[in-house]
Amino acid sequence: MFNPIVMRIEQVLVTMMTASIPSTPKLDALFDLLRGASDPRDRADAERRIWAIWSGHQDADAARAMRGAIAALETGDPTAADHELNMMVERWPNWAEAWNKRATLRFVEERDADSLDDIGRTLELEPRHFGALSGFGQICLRARDVSSALLAFEQAVAVNPNLDSVRQAAVVLRRQDPRTIH
Repeated sequence: MFNPIVMRIEQVLVTMMTASIPSTPKLDALFDLLRGASDPRDRADAERRIWAIWSGHQDADAARAMRGAIAALETGDPTAADHELNMMVERWPNWAEAWNKRATLRFVEERDADSLDDIGRTLELEPRHFGALSGFGQICLRARDVSSALLAFEQAVAVNPNLDSVRQAAVVLRRQDPRTIH
């Protein structure tokens, strides 16, 4: 029997394992700090700055659209958020965070197949996107694919060691699903 969720999970796993990290010196330095700083405040600052870069855009219209989408998500207006995010991925198709935000909305709406498509695109553009990796793990859990969820959570923590709840989820899943070849 054809299961579109399973197929999309497999596609995202392939992307997660094969996508090339773009050369972005500012982000590269922040990811190095995020993984290497001993002071938790430095790591938290690096994470905040990464999110700021991801959410920002050199085009003022894009930045304004992102603020509008975030506001719609925060106020619980999925119709407005969907409209804004659809426009953003069409107009700025290489903006990973636009895809990630739309994936988040679709996850909340339990449109997992659509969310997985957007997560895949996010990871094609930015394989270190720990938010997309964490969301991917959540969808895998909802689909009862513990092995894939564990891979996603472990990758998210490898990229961002600050993700304590994701690390804890991985510990729990590792107990449930000892290592197998995927």
